[in-house]
This record gives sequence, C-alpha cells and structure tokens, in this order.
Amino acid sequence: MRIFSQELTYQTKGHCDIVDISSDVSGVVSQSGLKEGAALVFVVGSTAGLTTCEYEPGLEQDIRDFFEKLIGEKKGYHHDATWGDANGFSHLRASLLKPSLAVPFLEGRLATGTWQQIVLIDFDNRPRQRTVIVQLQGQ
Repeated sequence: MRIFSQELTYQTKGHCDIVDISSDVSGVVSQSGLKEGAALVFVVGSTAGLTTCEYEPGLEQDIRDFFEKLIGEKKGYHHDATWGDANGFSHLRASLLKPSLAVPFLEGRLATGTWQQIVLIDFDNRPRQRTVIVQLQGQ
C-alpha cells in the first residue's frame, strides 16, 4: 500500500462559485502511478465544500438557487454578529456540504460516472485562493 499526496490551488470568486476540479484530480491519479485505491479530496477552510454532480450551467444555477433558498446570504446570522464578516451563511452552507469526499480509482482512472464531475464550491462572500489536498491510498 502506498500513499501519494498533492495540493491543488484555485482562485475562486465566492458567492457559490462552482469549479470543476475533476481533470486536476484525475491528473493526480495519473501522476501517482497507482492503479487501484481511493482518492481522498479535501478542501482546506470552513467556507467551501466538495461534492459530485453533473457539471453543466443549468445544474450550476440550480445548486446556487438551492443554497440561497435554504441558507440565504442576506439573512443575519449569529456568526456575523460575533465576527462582523457577514459570511455566516457561507459557514453554514459549507457545514452542510462537507469539506471532503472519497472517490475510488481503478486501472489508474477515477471511478466516476460519465456525467459525474468532482466540484469545489466556494461559499464565501469574497474571492479566495483555495487549497485542495488530494491524497491517494493504493497500489
């Protein structure tokens, strides 16, 4: 069993910015030389999350609409009163989505479906540089 890790960085816009990181994660798997195992993908920070979806404009908007309806940006949150940074909504959204996911890989390729991409969603209220750690365990 071997472990291979790599950091990826992304410049995001905030406000539910959705970035397809599938090809970058696939690239890490290819670079590792590992053929079978699991990829742990983790975004550093408390105002972003990771998931899989069909990455296309209609669904991107549906995701934005969903989070706005569920946890709106304009509502006041206790976090905002504590820190004055007006991003309580982003922490709640990220807590709901989670910062990591695991994806198996087989024969040196991610085992994702044809219409399944790995996406980073930045919920913060401003642009950010995001670090995503990809850690592979396999052989």
